[in-house]
This record gives sequence, C-alpha cells and structure tokens, in this order.
Amino acid sequence: MPQSPSFALPVFLLALSIVAAPALAATPPKSDTAADYAYALPLRVSGNQGVVGLRVPQAVYLKAKMAGLDDLRVFDAKGVAQPFAMHRPPTEVLARRDSLPASIFPIRGSAHTTSGSTGFDLDIQTRPDGSVRSVQARTGNDRQGQDAAPLTSLILDFGAEAKGSESNPVHIEALRFSAPMDKTSYSAQVWLETSNDLKRWETIGAAELSWLSNDSAQTLANDRLEFSPQSFRYARLTWRRGEPVQFSAIQAETVDRQSSEPVRETLWIKPVAGKQAGELVYPAGIALPVEQISLKLSEANIVYPMALGYYAERPSRQAGKATEWAFQPTTQATFYQITQNGQTRRSGALGIGLGHQQEWVIRPLNAPATAQPELGLSWQAATLVFLAGGTPPYTLNFGRSEATPASQPLSQVAPGFSAGELNQLEQAQAGELQSGPADASADSAASLAGLSARNRTFILWGVLLLGVVILGGMAWRLIRQMNAGSGKES
Repeated sequence: MPQSPSFALPVFLLALSIVAAPALAATPPKSDTAADYAYALPLRVSGNQGVVGLRVPQAVYLKAKMAGLDDLRVFDAKGVAQPFAMHRPPTEVLARRDSLPASIFPIRGSAHTTSGSTGFDLDIQTRPDGSVRSVQARTGNDRQGQDAAPLTSLILDFGAEAKGSESNPVHIEALRFSAPMDKTSYSAQVWLETSNDLKRWETIGAAELSWLSNDSAQTLANDRLEFSPQSFRYARLTWRRGEPVQFSAIQAETVDRQSSEPVRETLWIKPVAGKQAGELVYPAGIALPVEQISLKLSEANIVYPMALGYYAERPSRQAGKATEWAFQPTTQATFYQITQNGQTRRSGALGIGLGHQQEWVIRPLNAPATAQPELGLSWQAATLVFLAGGTPPYTLNFGRSEATPASQPLSQVAPGFSAGELNQLEQAQAGELQSGPADASADSAASLAGLSARNRTFILWGVLLLGVVILGGMAWRLIRQMNAGSGKES
C-alpha cells in the first residue's frame, strides 16, 4: 500500500524538531574542574589560619571572562573547590579629635537672667580679627561698682581656629570644664548659648557639673557638657542652679570626621584606531570594575573635550540587517594640561560610577583633535576571602565564559568575623600566572556578537539542508512505492 504524500510533511517537521532540539534545549551541566579554566594562580599560605584573604591581583581582572568575577574558583591540591566570598571593605569614616582653649570673660551685675537671654545688655569690644577684647554689662553702675558686683555669666571666645574653613568647618561636640579655683566640692547646672557674631545667640544645651573630693585627695568629677556637633566661635554660660563661679579653664572638644578614599589601582592603556576618524579604542577587560578614568596627555598645552563610551549591539534600523553596532556614550568631560607662569595645571580623575566594558571608546568633541592620550582606568580591588580547608596548596582558577557564580555570602565563609578581623586576615601570596588547556584570548564585544550570529546562521543552514535531504529521501521512497504499486496493477 503506498504511503500518502501528506505523510511527508509531519515526518519532515518531526525531523526538524529532532535536529533543532539540541540547540533549543537547556545546556546540560558541565564539569567544573581546574582544567576547565584558562588561567591559574598558585596561592601560598602559612597553613596556620583557617580563613585567608587575597587582594584580587590586576592579572585576574584582566584575564577573567565575566564582569562580576563569576568565573573565579579556589581549588585545593586534590581539585576540591574551596568556599570563598568576595569582600569589598566599606569606606572608613575617620574621626580626628582635638581641643580648643577658651578665653574666658566674666560678666558681673545685679540683674538675674532668664532662659535664653540675659537680663541686661552687654558691651562687647572686639579686635579686627574678631577676638574679644573686653566684656561689660550695661547696668548703669560705674566700673568700680561692676567689679564688686556678683558674677552672673561667662563669655567664651574659642578663637579663629573654631571657624575652620568653608570646605572643612570645625565642629564642637562638647565643652570640658576644669574645677573652680579654691573649691574642693562644687555642684551647679549651667546653660550654654552659642553665637558666631556676638549678636544672635542660640541655646543648644545644659549640663549638671559637679566635683566632689574626699580626704584622700580623690575627686569624682562630672565635668563635660555634651551636645550635637555645632560650628560656633563664641559661647555664653549662665547658671540655672548653683553659685556662679569662674572655672579655671574651659576646653572645646572638636571632631573632624572625614571619609577615607579607598585604595585604587590604575591601568594605563594606549589607544588603537577606532571605526570612525579620530575615534580611539582602548582594549581593557570585562571584569575591571572601573570607577574613575584619567587621561595622560603628552602635549604641553592642550584642552581635550571628549565623550567616553562603548559599542553595543542593537537591532538594526536598516533593511536586510538583523543587528548593528552603535556607540553608547556614558559621560562627557574636558581634560587639559596647561603650563602657565611656570606651573603646570592638569585635570584630575573623573568618577564614572561602576562600569564593565571589554573595550572603552573615546570620541574627541573637537573635530581637528589629533592627540593620542593614554587612558587610565582606576578601580578598588576586592578581597577574596576563602576557607583554607582540604589539602594545600591552593590555586585560584579563572577564565571561563560560561561559568556559574560560586561566591558565597561572607557569613558562610567567615562567620562571626568582625570588620577589624577581616582587615587583618593573613594575605595569601600569589605566584606566577599559569595558562591551562582551556586558554583562549578575550574577544571583544563585537567579535563575540559576530561569532554568535555566524553560529546561529550555520545552525539554521544545517537544519534546512538536513531537512531537504530528509524530504528528498522520503520523496524518492514514495516515488518507488508508487511505481511498484502501478506495476502490480498492470
């Protein structure tokens, strides 16, 4: 019985699905051994510590194939993978503490004070530099009468150093008092007002001050007035309880908090010609976590405006083309190097956030520009923290495009370790870079995309040709069967 021609189409579709199934199905799990990675760094450790750190070397960033260093592995001598975590120390805030002595000016008078203001006017004389020369209360009494009047408050001048600068103002967070003269025991409540011009005053704090001495000359003191950090030069103390006295000394405790800049590494790259006239291309590494860029200009006097970016594949806007490569700018800046009056002025580093690119591209915004500057890429190297288990020695393996992430949370590698302990970990010593059987040169984004497109084309043509062969075979078989059937009928 001859087969119906309609049977050929389902068979053909089935054949196509069988051929295309491997390309569409999920890639089965692959091996994950040291031999699967292109590069290896031997690691030397003392063997005395269970958790060890390694500041990721520049060679790893340049040779790794994945942006997040997902292709890193730590193997022991038997090829057993060791747990590791990637650690980037947070930015440290440094606090520098100092003290400023106060010049103390007593105010005497008969009037009582109320919260937030004095009950009399003050005549404050200052020098051209702002320092206080003298302070008197306008009470209607003569100078001799004022000298005999009881003490009511104190004016404090902490000097020009208390102002700091506009970019780095000084912040005062407490006043420390030295015990009143000729008093072994003392207790009072004082209020603090501050000012920067001796005209406008603001109440910012109060404190209970006390000194208690015993027969053994031991003193129990409560001698600080604390408040949120403030910037001021002048202060006024008034009493709400206790006898007003003149303290032997008053110090302002200052604090200067500054964020420390992370230690960065810089890679300088020479350019190669780009696709367009004047365009410069800088081959880098996809794993480099670039945070800042710099330009090294060789010309003595030059201003170089430019756009920094990269090439990315996108759907083509032209008929007949599936994709195209387009320049994607990330930032624009003007770099310069100018000599003036014997001094050379140079532009500094430019922060660009966090960027990962296999190639960086510079397009001069000045069309006639012919400069060929070197590009400096700066980044903060991460610390690889690993558990030194298994059998030493260890190797750091990397360089595999299809690797899956293996980094674990820090709490699963160094549980309970404080930030100080992590900063003091033993540092493994890296040996010479070794190339393995999986060595392959890093391809640019354009070449990788082109290779992928070509592979897709080859697979499609292979499927179509195989389908034609199968269809031709079925047709030939069907013709034979039809001829055989017609022969029997005759």
